[in-house]
Amino acid sequence: MAPPLLTLTLSLPPFLRPTRTPNPIRIRSSSSAPPPMDSHSRPKRVVVCGGGVIGVCTAYFLAKNGAAVTLVEKSSVACAASGKSGGFLALDWCDGGPLESLARASFNLHRSLASELGGPESYGYRPLNTLSLTVTESQASEPHSGKSNLPAWVDGSARSPRTIGTTATTAQLHPQLFSRTLISKAVEDYGVEVVIGKVAEVRVVDERVDSVVLEGGRVINSDAVVLALGPWCGKFDMLSSLFRVYGLKAHSIVLRPKEPEAITPHALFLSYHPAQGGKPLDPEVYPRPTGEVYICGMSSTEEIPDNPEEITGEPESIEALKRVASSVSSHLREGEAEVKAEQACFLPCTDDGAPVIGELPGIKGCYVATGHNCWGILNGPATGVAMAELVLDGQASIVDLSRFSPARFVGLSNKGH
Repeated sequence: MAPPLLTLTLSLPPFLRPTRTPNPIRIRSSSSAPPPMDSHSRPKRVVVCGGGVIGVCTAYFLAKNGAAVTLVEKSSVACAASGKSGGFLALDWCDGGPLESLARASFNLHRSLASELGGPESYGYRPLNTLSLTVTESQASEPHSGKSNLPAWVDGSARSPRTIGTTATTAQLHPQLFSRTLISKAVEDYGVEVVIGKVAEVRVVDERVDSVVLEGGRVINSDAVVLALGPWCGKFDMLSSLFRVYGLKAHSIVLRPKEPEAITPHALFLSYHPAQGGKPLDPEVYPRPTGEVYICGMSSTEEIPDNPEEITGEPESIEALKRVASSVSSHLREGEAEVKAEQACFLPCTDDGAPVIGELPGIKGCYVATGHNCWGILNGPATGVAMAELVLDGQASIVDLSRFSPARFVGLSNKGH
């Protein structure tokens, strides 16, 4: 029996609502000296550029630790991948790789944030069991025999279930509601200012960040700038001259079955064999406590549009996900489930598979946090804490950031890569 369904609502202040988007950012250097400032007489002024989960978490922990923070977002908070991803969290799936310590710290931070912010009620945080299984698409969609340990609602042509996560090691949340809950808390309790506008320039004076200039002329004086632009970092010359960030376009649909109470909290990772043959696909299925079911997959590398509000899914990819849903469960077939969303987003990826987190070489006070790939929602909190520590204290203690430093690309950049 599934737990009672939640109704998650969050009133949206103006800074969370969509608006127009800007042109790419540029950096301008100046030889004039900045006015003298006593750093001990006021909070450190930090401008965070980007309102996805990485920018939001960074702004939250900076402000919570005493910084005066302005978050500049060109469209609306969590309008891109941070609003359209699955929100799946795993404690140990990154073990053995460069993300291990970041992921473990962040998984635990998610648990404590959920306790602090009422996550189960406000953004659908909950532990859940996770299964891998094989699904073969067939015209007849013959159900399984019922002999396996599959949840009752997974009544399609599924076989070979295997537990790959438990309520101790895997969890989920609604990523858009999480991001917007966190930024609302940051605004209300810690004085973060959210500005919807176009960043025209990051001014650098004597190799140190001086200010951020918005189109229209507003100048935001700053001691530090954090560039958390997701895949749009690839359109930012100062960053793209050092390293490559590209977008992996991932599709998803959101369904609401007629009997949502029948859907138990089991995340599904599929090896899906299409009826026409070919290479198996690897879609994912995430029931949510709202009664909706999120299904994602069908990824490709494409050019990123300037406006995140204009990103749409490819019809054939959306239709493939609907066939996946139908093959997995009779509750998710056409006529038994309403399609609430057909969408796509771009995940920010790097050539070496690791995020870029740290201070840019040669520009004091200019930081970057991007390239988190499919683990952005998971690793948002620990990235935010680490960035706050780095900006305010000069070093991160929650995790060793040396593996993620943008300085790792300097040698390659000098060779023309």
